[in-house]
Amino acid sequence: MTAVTVTTDRTKFLRLVLAADAAVTGVNGLAYLAAAGPLADLLGPGAGLLRGIGAFLLVYAVAVGVLATRRTVDAAATKAVIAMNLTWTLASLVAAVAESGEFTVLGLVWTVAQALVVAVFAELQIMGLRRAR
Repeated sequence: MTAVTVTTDRTKFLRLVLAADAAVTGVNGLAYLAAAGPLADLLGPGAGLLRGIGAFLLVYAVAVGVLATRRTVDAAATKAVIAMNLTWTLASLVAAVAESGEFTVLGLVWTVAQALVVAVFAELQIMGLRRAR
């Protein structure tokens, strides 16, 4: 009988969540950049604002993706990602309430929905960080 050694990477779940966050964020950033005009018509905010958000999201996605692929997942960097995600969630919800005249109905629904998705990423990242310890 042969013994099998099982090793568990306690950061696997965290890496997966960070990678998923990077992928979703990157796709959104690309969409905002590539289709700012049509999306502005659908969602309400101007194309210039959407392009700026898209550029930010792409840079953020790359940073989160790099974090997910490092040999050691840095806890401080992960906490910064969590803080950014929570800030994004809160800012999106505030924007939806305070700037509701600028948004179309679809824009309001999209803003709240993406805020909830980002909040879920933050929660999963908190769980992953705890598991990694």
